[in-house]
Amino acid sequence: MNVLIIGATGGIGAATARAFAAQGAALTLSGRDETRLAALASELGATGRAADVGFESHVRTLLEAAPVLDTLVYAAGAALPEPLRDADPTHVRAVWNANYFGALWAMKHGLGRLAPGGRVYLLGARPELVTARGFSQYAASKAALARAAEVTRLEHRGVGLTLVLPPAVDTGLWTQVGRVPRGALGPDAVARAIVTDRAGEAQAELRIDG
Repeated sequence: MNVLIIGATGGIGAATARAFAAQGAALTLSGRDETRLAALASELGATGRAADVGFESHVRTLLEAAPVLDTLVYAAGAALPEPLRDADPTHVRAVWNANYFGALWAMKHGLGRLAPGGRVYLLGARPELVTARGFSQYAASKAALARAAEVTRLEHRGVGLTLVLPPAVDTGLWTQVGRVPRGALGPDAVARAIVTDRAGEAQAELRIDG
């Protein structure tokens, strides 16, 4: 199985890479942190390709260089919470690039690279968990991703496109907030859920509970 993981240097992305590697998948990994990417690729015997998902050209080049894919996992993400009155344009762009535009470019250029029966997984967010002070851009970008995925399913019937909806997950993203929520899942739990789901029939949503 050929698997591409975008955002592989993050907590969920790295855990998912290890989970697919344990199943014998051939991996292509992508992220912005070239040092961490090289280390992970070396650990797993994977191909590493650095890319900034904020640029469509980077994502297009990444997909064009990848083999025909059985599974594409989009695990890039950013939160950068702040009150709307203090919204920093640089932060807003970073959040939307990671959570929405990168996924949009991945779908645009990746759906045509899927083998028959290929699957795409997008890391979403449960609205009830992100409707909180300071999270206007995070919540909005994840909501936009969910709606884009819904329409994409209509335009690409027969393609398995799954929105992954975990609870809070203990990753480095929470360093932007200040603390990890009590009871947060480990990223390995999300990774196992994705790999297990990949073995079954495609579904629109994969809700992961603690």
